[in-house]
Amino acid sequence: MLTEPQETHSAVSSRESVSTVNGMREGAILFFFSLLLSSLLCSEAKNSREKSIPPVVLIPGDGGSQIEAKLDKPSVIHYICSKKTDGWFDLWLNMELLVPYVIDCWVDNMKLVYDNATRTTTNAPGVTTRIPGFGNSTTVEWLDPSHRSPTGYFKDIVNALVPLGYERGVSVRGAPFDFRRAPNEHGEYFRDLRRLIEETYQSLGRKVILILHSMGAPMMHYFLNQQEQHWKDKHIETVVSLAGAWGGSIKAVKVYTAGDNLGIYVISSLKVRAEQRSAPSLAFLLPSSDLWGPDDVLVETPTKNYSTANFQDLFTTLNLPDAYEMYLDTKDLLKNPPAPGVEVHCLHGEGVETVEKLVYAAGKFPDTPKVVYGGGDGTVNLRSARRCLEWVGKQKQKVYHKPYQGIDHMQILRDPDVISYVVELVQNITKKNMRLSQRKAENLFRLEKNRKDKEKQRIFKTKANDIVMPRKWFDAIYANKEEYMEQQSNSRVNNQHPNSIQALLNEDYTETES
Repeated sequence: MLTEPQETHSAVSSRESVSTVNGMREGAILFFFSLLLSSLLCSEAKNSREKSIPPVVLIPGDGGSQIEAKLDKPSVIHYICSKKTDGWFDLWLNMELLVPYVIDCWVDNMKLVYDNATRTTTNAPGVTTRIPGFGNSTTVEWLDPSHRSPTGYFKDIVNALVPLGYERGVSVRGAPFDFRRAPNEHGEYFRDLRRLIEETYQSLGRKVILILHSMGAPMMHYFLNQQEQHWKDKHIETVVSLAGAWGGSIKAVKVYTAGDNLGIYVISSLKVRAEQRSAPSLAFLLPSSDLWGPDDVLVETPTKNYSTANFQDLFTTLNLPDAYEMYLDTKDLLKNPPAPGVEVHCLHGEGVETVEKLVYAAGKFPDTPKVVYGGGDGTVNLRSARRCLEWVGKQKQKVYHKPYQGIDHMQILRDPDVISYVVELVQNITKKNMRLSQRKAENLFRLEKNRKDKEKQRIFKTKANDIVMPRKWFDAIYANKEEYMEQQSNSRVNNQHPNSIQALLNEDYTETES
């Protein structure tokens, strides 16, 4: 009698080892497959999110754009000044040009010349300028091309957007302009800006967020009021204003009288005053008569007081006839303006000492005022920053307002709470876009399914008309000759074979209706 051989202990152990190895191999394969699937899903979610982010266009304020220059001057004001350059150089912002003595050359190259006949400005003779970086973001992230830390501008906001999927020059773009000039001289810039917004919208398929700073706010208010409402509805997602000078600033009055040292303590305000007075944008930024009335004294002297009602007298006293003409050119550009017709997020600082009035003792006018301070962000007065609240109820789009205590005019561009607000807004719009994309995809799927169902029905009808039954089948269906002949006649009228299945179906449908 034969018996089955018994397995040895070593054989059993060997088989168990093989089984264990196979199990480990299968586990490893399953683990790596899960990891790959998870990676693919994360990648797909990231791609979906990046396709849904709203593109951003950054609009700088006064002093917020780089300016390059090339010289071929007939004369210079100082022997250390360059008369001719071989190529372009950085005129603004170039910290090396803002040092004592050299700054005289800078002032002479930066100032504009007003033409009373054309009511426009030109560069000083022999000076050619250009604004670099339109459409990119780098020249509004840093004002000094060398990226020296004090000259950072929109950089912190852009750095916060990049981790969300934004790409410089693609989904976050800059629209710098010659900040020396007011809106009435920026026709070409506004045309380029409109094209930039349209191209960005078309290439990414999403409406655009405009982020504005300082003078960029009234510039964009003017621009948006020139656009058709249907264009704004199609292309603009929302506007975020940071320290917007919606109604001008009393500080502009101080610049005309005493100048401003640009925050550089080694520079005399009087040294740069000539350049500042030559800029039409300064006239544009004078306090609006919509917000400051004739009883709001802006400049007080022993012999006369000045308000928005008698700026002409002020310019006459200062012997600045061209500046007054620039004021006439710009004062009504935003006079009682309509609401912009877009959603607005109005963010600004408050609780920082801001020029409210200039008081002059005898013999001190115009160089040495005593400054009376009021509320604002150090540059823009509170009533100007809050002008956006006037639009509540005057447009269907919402207006959001948020002040930040103790945040000054430039600090708002790097304040963590302000940046968090912008990031959260972008993320909420991204989520909304993703939901809309999902709903659109579902609708397209439903439409495609309906189309396919109708196509199947059409194919069935076509085939049913092609299937011809024997004559004797119809003889069995119809009880008498008259019914059969009527069916044959109806079929010919409908261009169907009289003995087809479709003809029979049509006949049944007719009977059902009756």
